[in-house]
Amino acid sequence: MSQTKFIVRKVAVLGAGVMGAQIAAHLVNAKVPTVLFDLPAKDGNKNGIALKAIDGLKKLKPSPLSNKDAVNYIQPANYEDHLHLLKECDLVIEAIAERMDWKTDLYAKVAPHLGEHTIFATNTSGLSINQLAAGVPAELAPRFCGVHFFNPPRYMHLVEIIPCTGSDAGMLDNLERFLVTTLGKGVIRAKDTPNFVANRIGVFSMLATIANADKFGIRFDVVDDLTGPRLGRPKSATFRTADVVGLDTFAHVVKTMDDTLPNDPWHAYFKSPQWLQQLIVDGSLGAKTKRGIYKKEGKQMFVFDAAKGEYVGAGEKGDEAVKAILKIENPAEKFKQLRASSHPQAQFLWACFRDVFHYISYHLGDIANCARDVDFAIRWGFGWSVGPFETWQAAGWQQVAGWIDEDIKAGKTLAAAALPAWALEADRAGVHFADGSFDATAGKLVGRSTLDVYQRQLAPAKVLGETAGLLGETVFENEGVRAFTTGDDVLVVSFKSKAHAIGPDVIDGVNTAIDIAEARFKGLVIWQTEEPFSVGADLQSMLPAFMMGDWDAIDTMVRRFQTTSMRLRYSHIPTVAATQGYVFGGGCEFAMHCDKVVAALESYVGLVEVGVGLLPGGGGCKEFALRAAQNAQGDVLAALKDYFMAIATAKVATSGHEAQEIGFFRNSDSVVFNAYELLYVAKQQALALYETGYRPPLKVAGFPVAGRAGAASIKGQLVNMLEGHFISQHDFTIAALIADVMTGGDVEQGTLVNEQWILDLERKAFMTLLKSSKTQDRIANMLTTGKPLRN
Repeated sequence: MSQTKFIVRKVAVLGAGVMGAQIAAHLVNAKVPTVLFDLPAKDGNKNGIALKAIDGLKKLKPSPLSNKDAVNYIQPANYEDHLHLLKECDLVIEAIAERMDWKTDLYAKVAPHLGEHTIFATNTSGLSINQLAAGVPAELAPRFCGVHFFNPPRYMHLVEIIPCTGSDAGMLDNLERFLVTTLGKGVIRAKDTPNFVANRIGVFSMLATIANADKFGIRFDVVDDLTGPRLGRPKSATFRTADVVGLDTFAHVVKTMDDTLPNDPWHAYFKSPQWLQQLIVDGSLGAKTKRGIYKKEGKQMFVFDAAKGEYVGAGEKGDEAVKAILKIENPAEKFKQLRASSHPQAQFLWACFRDVFHYISYHLGDIANCARDVDFAIRWGFGWSVGPFETWQAAGWQQVAGWIDEDIKAGKTLAAAALPAWALEADRAGVHFADGSFDATAGKLVGRSTLDVYQRQLAPAKVLGETAGLLGETVFENEGVRAFTTGDDVLVVSFKSKAHAIGPDVIDGVNTAIDIAEARFKGLVIWQTEEPFSVGADLQSMLPAFMMGDWDAIDTMVRRFQTTSMRLRYSHIPTVAATQGYVFGGGCEFAMHCDKVVAALESYVGLVEVGVGLLPGGGGCKEFALRAAQNAQGDVLAALKDYFMAIATAKVATSGHEAQEIGFFRNSDSVVFNAYELLYVAKQQALALYETGYRPPLKVAGFPVAGRAGAASIKGQLVNMLEGHFISQHDFTIAALIADVMTGGDVEQGTLVNEQWILDLERKAFMTLLKSSKTQDRIANMLTTGKPLRN
């Protein structure tokens, strides 16, 4: 008999601070009703602290909430009046301040009120789970563990599960299932060591960077220029990251390492530097106080200069010769040149890499179950595109290990500890292989988790060295797309273009794929191997015709785009768009015309053509006009106005849920929290539609439009905006044309039109704008700078 299914009906979060409130927000994003507890307020409403935290969630940017209504499902509570509510919660997450005594006091208070099957987890970022477990009653210990979310919880993929010695294996599996599918997280199981995996290594990397910046005399802004995107890391790099995290929070994590790792060979570096302590004393805590390592005065940015003990003008960059080394694509050659260079900035970068490699190899057996967990922890928790072990392996394991060993013996490293014997084995090629990743404790390779939830990840995250061949069997391929199958009667189409822009090759490929799917498959899914879904039409591909003034060729291209959108709507197989990342312009139009959208929560969706001086020409204006008519309760214009504004202002939905609110996606479309499950869910939806006896929707014979009177009403408001200098003359021209198209052109209010009528208006208006010099300036600016021009 199969095991009883674990269902999380309700969750309680204890502690309404920054992390507790945002964990609660992400739970309700996922439609999990949540009770948010804090101390009773001394004055006024006793739920005042929790209520203030809930109200604060609405103001944060980027928003922890995926839709405006989610916050209503967080129930405020206090420990004095509402402990009885814990009985009905399947999961309780403690997220109060990092004080062992405060946490264990709270455990004693809440334990008697927990349900007999409730999982009790602590969101500590570094305290010992086993010590905390000693503070819970014996009967609760099997249901106790650490569950460490990263900040901000909605956006950071990593959650560490840290068992205590008594944690029940089935309970841990159930918690992992919930975190992976319901909350969309990347889970690693960490050992109960201080700061666990990601913070232990990520914070060490920051400390090593600080120590080496001091050693080689590199300014903080130069460090950030060199250690951000140039290394495949976030824009915030090193010192800006500390500001974003909060200098006091960063110092607290460092102190945890200082207090709990006295025997670590690198212990001397587990200290906040004097300059950091001084900034904290002065109340310069980073982004939250608008002043930290960086501060802005007016339009000028300043950076703290540790050598001078004062702020200086920011903006210095890394040396061009060093940046040229970082551009070398071959990792082995890049590291060889970094190490050989006499430039202090190159020496600094080599030292930072070397010290992290030294640290992770020395401690691998202590802190992680295998090398894969280290790389995923740093990729998912600190935003590195490539993990530290992957970086070492790509650069040539033997060569780099030899260099580290030489530097240790020459006294150049931060600690004198020898590399572990396994790292220096003569035949070692790395730590990641097709058969698994290296476990330093057992001295063997460890395969992936076999937990059932991972069967839903048809294209899971991979580490370097794992077999990462093409998914499925190629059925058709051209310059623009690859169409493949994994043997389940669904044809999957992926775009091959840069940022998955839609040009002639993609359009031809999608049409061929529809032909093949109609003949041989049960459904068609558009899914990309990586985000974005699509940034929209490939303007670059229009350039030759554009330069020659071959307007007929462009008109034919736009017509072909519209026809492809309509084929996605009316083909004889179900079509599903699986979106994540940017879903802009033509990409949004393709998705809107599919039978179903399966959107990753982090889908950023918009018809943004006005940014390049155009209007949606692939069926977007038509689709919104049709949806307005279908939603109208006797007043088409009233139903149309929000849709018009979404296009005219290039409004972008910041989540799959918000895309439903605005109307880019339908309420019947699905939002998936784990992007690695997108393809699985999209295929299931396509098959489900087929199995119900799929027939394409009947073409709409006629739908009412708002006509010239509706267009006049919209233009009246646009005139006010123009006269108030809220929009430019060209903005007005574009918006007026959008109004003409969406209201059905020069017809009476209530006139019935078909889809092709609006498509023809849309294409004609698109061509009119394309011939305008101001639109041409906007397109040229976007193609050269990547930024919109307001003219």
